[in-house]
Amino acid sequence: MGSCAAPSAKGDDKFITTDYLQQCLDFYLSPTRSAKAAKRFLGKALRGLKHWEKPATLNTDKAPSYGAAITELKREGKQDRETAHRQVKYLNNVIEADHGKLKILIKPVRGFKSIPTAYATIKGFEVMRALRKGQARPWCLQPGIRGEVRLVERAFGIGPSALTEAMGMLNHHFAAAA
Repeated sequence: MGSCAAPSAKGDDKFITTDYLQQCLDFYLSPTRSAKAAKRFLGKALRGLKHWEKPATLNTDKAPSYGAAITELKREGKQDRETAHRQVKYLNNVIEADHGKLKILIKPVRGFKSIPTAYATIKGFEVMRALRKGQARPWCLQPGIRGEVRLVERAFGIGPSALTEAMGMLNHHFAAAA
C-alpha cells in the first residue's frame, strides 16, 4: 500500500492510499500534515480492509508524521507489528505523478473556501478519473455509459442504491422471461 500527502490549491494536504496496482483506494483531506492527521488517514484506510487485505509494507514519503502515526497504530494493535515502513522517495513516484494530473484540475478552481467543498470537489474529480481509467468497471452494474451514470449517482447519494438497482434489473429480467 502506498501513501503520501500532496498540497491542494489552498494549502490543505490530501493524503492518498493506493493498492499494489497503484490504483487509488482512498483519500483524506486535512488542513494540516501532522501525525494526528496521518494517523486518522491511515487508520481510516486500514479500517476498511479485511485482515488478509492489510498491507505487509507501507511506502510513504519522508514526512516524519507518517513514522509517528504508524508506530502509534502498531502500538494500538490496529496495524501488524511486522508491517514494514519504507520511506523511499522513488517508491511514491506513481502517486506523485497522479497528483500532477489532479493539480491540473484543481488549479482552475483557484482553491476552496472550506474543507467540505474541497472534499466534494476532489471526490468528483477522482470518480470521473476512475471512470476514465476503467478502474470503476467492477462496480458498474450495467454496461456502457448508463452503468457509469448510475455509479456516479450512487457515489454522491442522488440515485438508487446498488441493491435497489440490482433488484430492478432482476425484476426486468424475470418479466422479460415470463
